[in-house]
Amino acid sequence: MSGPDRRPTAQRVSGGERESTPQRGSGAERGSMAVETVMLAPVFLLFLMFLAGAGVLVESQGRVNGAARDAARAASVQRTFDDAEGAAEAIAEDALDGPCGSPSVSLDEAGWEQGGQVEAEVSCELDLGFLGFGASKRLTGTAVVPLEQFRRIE
Repeated sequence: MSGPDRRPTAQRVSGGERESTPQRGSGAERGSMAVETVMLAPVFLLFLMFLAGAGVLVESQGRVNGAARDAARAASVQRTFDDAEGAAEAIAEDALDGPCGSPSVSLDEAGWEQGGQVEAEVSCELDLGFLGFGASKRLTGTAVVPLEQFRRIE
């Protein structure tokens, strides 16, 4: 029997057992798996790019939060507010090298007194260009650290 609609046929094999050959699908279904693969491959790649972008975004936000914490700690051990700003900027730049470069650091001067607190806000632009569409996202992290109560602040 020939043609696309072949039925399983029993064949003799050694040992007297019978084995059937699988039935082939109709001619209209031939190559459909290749078409499905070609159609799903871009969707799968977009999903992988989304996962990569989300991972970079989460990791960079953690780095910005860590830089804000380190900047606030560095500022809290300085005697003057000007020295605190310089120390905070230096620490934040060291902590944020890579895709989130050139951070901006701002300190809140309102709590700069003995027993007060220093609040550091670090923000930067995260370049998401590696994903292929040149987007960027602004990330911001904030940290508050207390100043020592018995330390002289100028």
